[in-house]
Amino acid sequence: MFSRMTVVSLALAAILPLSAQAQDAQPAPAAQPAQPAQPAPRAAHGAHAKHEWTYSGKTGPTRWGGIKSDYVICKTGHAQSPIDIRTNATSKSTLDPILFEYQISPLKIIDNGHTVQVNYAPGSGMSISGVRHELLQFHFHTPSEERINGKQYPLGLHLVHKNADNKLAVVAVLFKLGKENPALAAIFNNLPKEAEVEQAVEGVTIDMMGILPPTQGYYNFPGSLTTPPCSEEANWFVLKTPVEMSKAQLAQFHKLYKHNARPVQHLNGRVIKESN
Repeated sequence: MFSRMTVVSLALAAILPLSAQAQDAQPAPAAQPAQPAQPAPRAAHGAHAKHEWTYSGKTGPTRWGGIKSDYVICKTGHAQSPIDIRTNATSKSTLDPILFEYQISPLKIIDNGHTVQVNYAPGSGMSISGVRHELLQFHFHTPSEERINGKQYPLGLHLVHKNADNKLAVVAVLFKLGKENPALAAIFNNLPKEAEVEQAVEGVTIDMMGILPPTQGYYNFPGSLTTPPCSEEANWFVLKTPVEMSKAQLAQFHKLYKHNARPVQHLNGRVIKESN
């Protein structure tokens, strides 16, 4: 999960081996005119540029906090996300409903090396308690990062918003296997064909109102970004009702990412509010 961001591609330079055999002396060749610089090649899928952090091994989640000083809160923070929501320990409250105001947007999609992200056109957002938050982008994690009573779902969606005071609000939507999701199809049928390049898909629009569950009760708690730098600056809203997606749709996403979910973090005394 994240604020709007782009990931810089690294070009791989090819190194041509020099012959180890001595050659007969030859006249020096005439100087050749300089050739214009060629653009760096774009990364194909399966050949992402090397990233500082990943989801496994020496740069996986348990090591994020030691990769660089900017990431230290990933291991020292006390309000980290995601969490396992235990419904028998929530504080049931009369919370204000979330008012979603998502407009239709052109599809601008990028495989940023960690997930598939869609950058949303300005003008859409959500309001809660009279405060409006602009929708910046959304992205996916498989399996879901959020858990309900220990249950992890096949896919999770994070809708990242920001208000006028630059405060983040993230809405998490959980997916269960079932029938095909038409709103998701517009996205997954147009997944990026190359990595780390935003693609504007001509003639394709998306309507995120169609991806929300029919009932929008939620769990609310303070938390963090679920990826480095793990900043503890997010107000989380996890929708209680999962939506359906087909096995075929999950397989589409798994062609790019089979696992990009951070493990759950300690609650550390945080109160999880649950809407009625």
